[in-house]
Amino acid sequence: MSGIQQKVVVITGASSGIGEATAMHLARHGARVVVGARRTDRLEKLVSAIRAGGGTAEYQAVDVTKREQVEALVRLAKAKFGRVDVVVNNAGIMPLSPLEALKVDEWDRMIDVNIKGLLYGIAAGMPVFKEQKAGHFVNVSSIGGHFVVPTAAVYCATKFAVRAISDGLRQESRDVRVTIISPGVVESELADTITDEGAKKAMDEFRANAIPPEAIARAILFAIEQPADVSVSEIIVRPTGGA
Repeated sequence: MSGIQQKVVVITGASSGIGEATAMHLARHGARVVVGARRTDRLEKLVSAIRAGGGTAEYQAVDVTKREQVEALVRLAKAKFGRVDVVVNNAGIMPLSPLEALKVDEWDRMIDVNIKGLLYGIAAGMPVFKEQKAGHFVNVSSIGGHFVVPTAAVYCATKFAVRAISDGLRQESRDVRVTIISPGVVESELADTITDEGAKKAMDEFRANAIPPEAIARAILFAIEQPADVSVSEIIVRPTGGA
């Protein structure tokens, strides 16, 4: 299936930011979207807005640190629409802090969400894609997956891991397309998880020049709508003039 029309797209972390914007944008272009996140009140509003605009959408509560919940989201998409064409592994958190602050619980949470959540998305989607002999993983990394800055060592490590896992998956998979999306500074709630005051102040200054999440949604659409013999390996999207 080429283009985006009628493609079934599963999106994690869809209650705000890039995930929400991607669901709206893809639905407007004819995709059937199945969205998951922990905040079901927001998912309900998102799905209602998509349907009101003539689009097709379903939602389900998902904590990506729970493998069974990610698998249930993919099963929902398959049960509703008979297939799954794309899994967008978007869920992520960014509680930055200096390593010496020893915020170990936050390190653990980033590893669980940003790395294990990605792996659970792959584990949920791969059997369906193999059965269909076609599928597409879109994995959201970050410019933090390309370079490291102070207070972001663990976050950057998780985003380097997204790129490493994605490229390994691409090389291993003949029938499955894999795209890495690496956003620069985007208007979102991602920085709201920062509890370290110094890191929060630095991030507020860094995020002064940001692009809307719809910019990332457009990049995701571009990757998905390519014909089956074209695989977009990675797209980096930054604000003009951004670091």
